[in-house]
Amino acid sequence: MPTVTFEHQNLHILQLGANITHDPELWRDKLDKIGCVVEECDETTVEIEVFPDRPDLLSAETMAYATRTFLHNADAEPTLPVTTGPITMTVDSSLENVRPIIYGAVVRGVDTGHTSEARDQFIQGLMDHQEKLHFALGRGRRRSSIGVHDLSKLQPPFRVVTVDSNYKFIPLAMDNEMSISEILNKHPKGVDYAHLLDGFEKFPVILDSSGDVLSFPPIINGAHTTVTPETRDFFIDVTGWDEKACESSLLLVCLSMAIRGGTIEGIELTGWNGDESICPNGSPITHKLPKSLLEKVLGREFSDSEISDAINRMGGRFIRRRVVTDGPLVSDRWADAEVGSDEYLIEMPRWRSDILHPVDLVEEIATGIGYEDLGVATSMQSIAGKPLTKMTLHRRIRESLQGCGLQQIQSLTLSNEDDQFTKMRQKHLGDVTELHNPITIEHTIMRQYILPSLLRLLAANRHHELPQRVYELGTVVHDHHNNDMVAWGCAEVGTGFTGAKGIAQAILRDLGVEQEELEVTYKATKSADGPWLEGRGADVLINGQRVGSFGEIDPAVADLFELRVPIQAGEFDVRALERLIPDPVH
Repeated sequence: MPTVTFEHQNLHILQLGANITHDPELWRDKLDKIGCVVEECDETTVEIEVFPDRPDLLSAETMAYATRTFLHNADAEPTLPVTTGPITMTVDSSLENVRPIIYGAVVRGVDTGHTSEARDQFIQGLMDHQEKLHFALGRGRRRSSIGVHDLSKLQPPFRVVTVDSNYKFIPLAMDNEMSISEILNKHPKGVDYAHLLDGFEKFPVILDSSGDVLSFPPIINGAHTTVTPETRDFFIDVTGWDEKACESSLLLVCLSMAIRGGTIEGIELTGWNGDESICPNGSPITHKLPKSLLEKVLGREFSDSEISDAINRMGGRFIRRRVVTDGPLVSDRWADAEVGSDEYLIEMPRWRSDILHPVDLVEEIATGIGYEDLGVATSMQSIAGKPLTKMTLHRRIRESLQGCGLQQIQSLTLSNEDDQFTKMRQKHLGDVTELHNPITIEHTIMRQYILPSLLRLLAANRHHELPQRVYELGTVVHDHHNNDMVAWGCAEVGTGFTGAKGIAQAILRDLGVEQEELEVTYKATKSADGPWLEGRGADVLINGQRVGSFGEIDPAVADLFELRVPIQAGEFDVRALERLIPDPVH
């Protein structure tokens, strides 16, 4: 969870908004209810841990704005006032596949403080707010990144274009020009975030009418736009790949400056696809909350006034209750409002990007009322769980294998091409699901077979006494879809193919293959068809369809896993068994 530290000027702003004296216990009691944890509090500093679902609390200004309604019942203002301005920004069509989501805004007349210390504190707080938003919403600047500039040093209108790696400008904290390539390889910020632009031949830059670079997102700003203690008018750009994260980031930075007396001025934005809009959009979002969902989750009825007060405390506005006239007549989904039932219309600030589903509004109302004030009630809903259909089959397979003296294990679904296919001499079962950013060469794909994982386990335990008899019923991935398989492996002397066939027959018998309508055959495998020793492996077919194989592991294969003992093993496709063997109980 992100931690925010407030001191001096920023602490003063937070105290004014929350109207809380510097009493550690009072801080903890009040802020705990809004979703924060006070870690430290002394005469000059308060350190607050903010839950990840509340990025609107990551600065002194925005936290003060939220506490004003939550703690003191001030009227909520979910609308962010935006005036019309003359500045335009045009996005080139080449940005479609480079960094397509681009927003901008102007904030004028920000009160940054009346002393040099206060102004320095403002700049530090602004930088901290940016980095917290990069973490909480931007996911390390991948989804969204923010640039803040001194408007007085810029020459509108602005345009966003792509350039090649030889393009040069003076980046922030540097005195000389650097090319895009040099920034990515030598500048500290470039080195940190170059991975976000891996594979690109063109790179985004924001220019003013003089051709000067405002920003090279998501890496670094231009040096000449640097915010100083004298800056009062700001231009903010936000770029990225996630529309909601970009919009929320922009609105939260604008909100923090508006709280300091700034006037937000919209810009006329032309996107890469030619669409024109005024940015930012400060109007709230209207959400629908089924009355039945609220009562099912919280356990009782609520009056409209209770809901209105609770939503106001959370910074939103209760509009009205209405009867649903369009929607499903009957639905099993709690989030659906059936025709004829009641639903609430609720406005929440557009920067509250954490409101994704009606149940999030239920949480807002519960928080606004106070969990301790909800009362005590016993749920009237009968929602006892029942097992999935496949779990009955899974239980029977496990009981069969445990009856054979095997111990269940659970391994990772991650593996690698070498273990899965090359060493085991096994074929691909459809497309292989690869990991884009594997941490280790041992875990580069989602496994298609379980048996290699068992051999790895036996190899890791080769210093223990024999016999070692294990099995796993787990998930594999075929053609990018989950499947279930079961495999066993026994490191023991004196059983070999006969032992493997005995376990295979025990599984099939316990699943009911002795029914007259089922024909089970065993087909000898070749050494190239799997890990089996020549003449010591067999495929299992039910009514002519292959469901798995078993046998004695070829010592050449075992040696690749650093195993020097006889191993008998097998593997079955659980879904194939489920499809071909009728449940004898039903």
